[in-house]
Order: sequence, then C-alpha cells, then structure tokens
Amino acid sequence: MSESVAYLLTAVGCLVGVAGVVIALVALARAQRRAPGRPAPGDPLRDRDADALRGDPRRLKPGDIVEIRQVSYAVRGSIRLVEGGWSWAEHLLDDAHDVRRWLSVEEDPELELVLWEAEPGATVTPGAPTLDFAGRRYTWDESGQARYTAVGTTGLDPSGTMRYHDYQAPGGARLSFEAYGEAGWEVARGERLHRTEVMIYPQAEVD
Repeated sequence: MSESVAYLLTAVGCLVGVAGVVIALVALARAQRRAPGRPAPGDPLRDRDADALRGDPRRLKPGDIVEIRQVSYAVRGSIRLVEGGWSWAEHLLDDAHDVRRWLSVEEDPELELVLWEAEPGATVTPGAPTLDFAGRRYTWDESGQARYTAVGTTGLDPSGTMRYHDYQAPGGARLSFEAYGEAGWEVARGERLHRTEVMIYPQAEVD
C-alpha cells in the first residue's frame, strides 16, 4: 500500500512539474509578443532597390529635396495623419518659382504617391457618389476623420483633427476635400505618380 501511495505522489509531482513548465513557456511567449520596440513584420515585396537608388518617400521630412518629373521642390513642411490603425503623410513642396504642391505618401498596401494642386476657387462640395469637376467625372472612394501632427511650415496648428472625402477618376486622377479643425473644405486635384518619377535627396540634419 505504501509503495502505491509513493508511486501516486511521484506521478502527481511529475504532472505538477510539467504543468509549471508549460505555464512558464506560455507566459514567456505572451511577454515577448507584448515587448515594446519589437519591429513589425516588413513587406516581403517592398522594392528596396528603388528606395536605395531613388530615396525612400516614407522617410521624407522638411528640408529634403524632391525631384518630380525633372522639377525640383523643397519640402517646406510635413503632416502625419493617423486614422485607427492606418497612417499616411502629406508634404508641402515649394519650387524655385514659389509654386506650391502637396505630395501624399501612403501604403495601400502598395506605395502610392500622389502630386496635388490646390483649387482655391472651386465651388464644388463633397458628399455625392460622383462629382464633375474641370472636365472629369470623379467617383467617391473613401471618407473619414484622422488625427494629425504637423512639422515645419504647413500653416496648421502642431496637432489636431482633419476630415476628408476622396474621389477618383480613370487614369489615376484624384479629387480631394480636406477640412482641418473647424475650417471649411479645401479642394485639391491630384495625379498619381509612378515610383520612377520621384527622386529624393535627403538633407543632413543640423544639430
């Protein structure tokens, strides 16, 4: 009888030991998943050769020089926008003749670069499924509200909220409505760029 009890106690002890090891491994795995600073998985199809040769648009910042279709622009300011788990950037560009454009950089999931031109005299308003503007018919694509942070020269507060409505037309044309804070709608027409049309010259940061 004593041998049976001893065997039973030994078996129970082994099971408790195994259970302890399993619990420790599970806790370790969870801690590793939650560890701060762990890099997110990268896009295996990302064109890193283009980034190395032409500069990475995702890292664009005020002070950098951007060449688009053989026209050079200086980055005056940058806006970073976040909506839920999604983020993108818009950069204010200025050329040698004080012509200003905006360049948006977004991964959707492929990298999308759009060159924008403001339309301050536009009277069209967003909301309809389709809009006719400047001889094109645009179809609603998406709308929402995002939080932003601005650096450099943008004409905006350092942070706040932005509402938007985006429309598209065949051939890569875009029509965008944006309203920052309590301001009214700003209208801009955009044209999607091919990656090879954009060259970035990062400028050294001055301490």
